[in-house]
Amino acid sequence: MRGEIPAAETPEQLYARVFQELKPRTSAPPIEVSFRRFAHVNSFIEYKEGKLRVRISDLLAAAPKSVQEALAWILLCKLNRREIPPRHLDRYKRYLNRRDMVRSVEQLRKSRGRKTILPAQGRRYDLIGMFEDLNFRFFHGLMSRPDVGWSRSPSRTILGHYDTAHHAIVISRLLDQEDVPAYVVEYVMYHEMLHLKHPVERRGGRRCVHPAEFRREEEAFPYFQEAKHWFETGLRRLK
Repeated sequence: MRGEIPAAETPEQLYARVFQELKPRTSAPPIEVSFRRFAHVNSFIEYKEGKLRVRISDLLAAAPKSVQEALAWILLCKLNRREIPPRHLDRYKRYLNRRDMVRSVEQLRKSRGRKTILPAQGRRYDLIGMFEDLNFRFFHGLMSRPDVGWSRSPSRTILGHYDTAHHAIVISRLLDQEDVPAYVVEYVMYHEMLHLKHPVERRGGRRCVHPAEFRREEEAFPYFQEAKHWFETGLRRLK
């Protein structure tokens, strides 16, 4: 029956079946599925030299068949530029957002991944000094400092992030220049410090990255509006 998952189905058979359901008039090509020791939980698919190659994080090797089928739909839909059925996307996200999976992913990144960041002392701004100043002003000096540094590349899309696996705050080195007001860098740092104070919440299998209390404290930053305005007007002028 359409939609049933055979109990003894191999990964290659699973991808061939989903391929046929997605493209019923096209024969499935030879398929090779492998589980790799990635430092993350990402998966990859490509069609090359007449063969479909799928590489999946070994962390997902023991995932339920329904989750593996959901991933097959996601990867094959992306490859064929088709819309991903919401039920498969939801099932896969819910599995990754389970508490045990979140812990496993973070442990995987700690044990296999490397976090390479530039020193905190930049050309214009010292991130450690900035962290300690914000810590004193807004957190009573009680926040333990994680690793702090500038990013290796000057990202425009990710101006800062807190890496829970490596307990590190990284700020885009695009902001380490004369044309960037201090309150802008302070706001980005303050935002990431709030992630230490307000860890990601999980509600009904979904992640809540910025809960209500987080947003209230973020908006209480003295230069919140000025920083937001600068992002809209000044960011694009940076080189």
